[in-house]
Amino acid sequence: MNTFVYIDHFKGNALPASWEALGVGKTLGPVTALVFGSGVESLAKAAIEYGADEVLLADDAALDDYRAEAFAATLSSLAASRTSDLILFPTTTRGREIAAMAAMDLKTGVNVDVIALEVSGDKITVTRPIYAGKLLTKETCSAKPQIITLRGRAFPKPAQQAGKSGTITKIAAASGDFPTTVKGYTTAEGGVSLTDAGVIISGGRGVSNNPALTPPAGLDEKQAEVWKAQQGFALIMDLASVLGAAVGASRAAVDAGYVPYAYQVGQTGKVVSPDLYIACGISGAIQHLAGMRTSKLIVAINKDAEAPVFKLARYGAVGDLFQIVPALTAAFKKRLGK
Repeated sequence: MNTFVYIDHFKGNALPASWEALGVGKTLGPVTALVFGSGVESLAKAAIEYGADEVLLADDAALDDYRAEAFAATLSSLAASRTSDLILFPTTTRGREIAAMAAMDLKTGVNVDVIALEVSGDKITVTRPIYAGKLLTKETCSAKPQIITLRGRAFPKPAQQAGKSGTITKIAAASGDFPTTVKGYTTAEGGVSLTDAGVIISGGRGVSNNPALTPPAGLDEKQAEVWKAQQGFALIMDLASVLGAAVGASRAAVDAGYVPYAYQVGQTGKVVSPDLYIACGISGAIQHLAGMRTSKLIVAINKDAEAPVFKLARYGAVGDLFQIVPALTAAFKKRLGK
């Protein structure tokens, strides 16, 4: 099976999920990595080191900034001119966008957020979650090329073989009067990326319920709630810092203004699959569980023993998170020598 793998990156920094997709492609036969951008030849060399047999490199100033139309047109033109049975993408915002647009151009379909593949001849059956992750469905696509986006951290990342050689073929970027213009970028808050994190500590509405705290004078009821929540998230961030973890939040916490949307884990936020997920003060609404149920190990901390999150957690602590989280932080500091 001849497989293309799209390498998603920002300014030459590849997302780890791209290498995971490359590893999946390698198990199916010869794999060709697609690297689009400007000044990204070093990324093409990295793709070879992560297992690509060949890299098709569109290195053009017109691709310096990500614009979906230009990137999708380049990929569609390439797929139409070269024979490919399968095109793999990581399930990222850019990956899903390009996959959908290319599928329209190539008159094929897309299987999204795939967590497993079964191959029989030239037929691929994929497994992906549906109904907020409560069920798994198996699907196939009869059209060619088959386009699949793979959920991040659902597949192992291949080892990098430094110095490995391979063929890098330069191709032309698609030309045209594309309507999108990039005006600039906003720097995101620092910290570990949720989608790439091996450990995530998340907080919910419960982080605002510390009865031992007295808000500063002059705050109204809503301001006092947010102030308390910020103190609660500070405890979560302390634990995350010790573990080198990312910090997440439920939709309820985001909607209440405790933390920015970028922290949200859930069906309308980030879908994550860390090795360890610790839910603090999160009851376990369906929307949130859909975004983290594929975590390898889930730990729940909640004072409500009937909270739905405990049904999904392997380990649960029924109690006050404002006592349990600092105790965990102290224990991990001691254990890790920090």
